[in-house]
Amino acid sequence: MIKMLHLTFVLLAFASFIGRVLLPMMRPDLVKHKAFKIAPHVIDTLLLLSGITLVVQGSWLSGNYGWIIAKIIALLIYIGLGVLVMRSEGQTRWLAFAGAIACFIYIGIVAVSKNPFFFL
Repeated sequence: MIKMLHLTFVLLAFASFIGRVLLPMMRPDLVKHKAFKIAPHVIDTLLLLSGITLVVQGSWLSGNYGWIIAKIIALLIYIGLGVLVMRSEGQTRWLAFAGAIACFIYIGIVAVSKNPFFFL
C-alpha cells in the first residue's frame, strides 16, 4: 500500500514540476492561484515521507544502502536544479530543467535497479 502511494506521489511530483515550468508560459493567470503554489510542496512532502516509510519498513538501511545514498544525493541535486529552473530565464533555465529531469529519471532507475552505477 505504501509503495503504491509512493509511486503515485512520484507521478504527481513529476507532473507538478513539469506543470510549474510550462504553466507560466501557457496559462500565466493560473499560476497566481494559491493551490498551484501550495500543492507541489504538499506532494513533495508526502513523497518524501512515503519514501522514508518504505526505507524503514523494508529495513533497507540494514544491508547495502549505497543506492539510497545515491538517491539522496541525486535528490539534493534535483532540488538545486529545480530552484535554478524557477529563478532563472533563457538557456540557463532550460539547461537546469533538462538536468532536473535527468536527475528525476536517475532516481527512478536507481530505485528499481537498486544499483547507483547501473550505467557502467
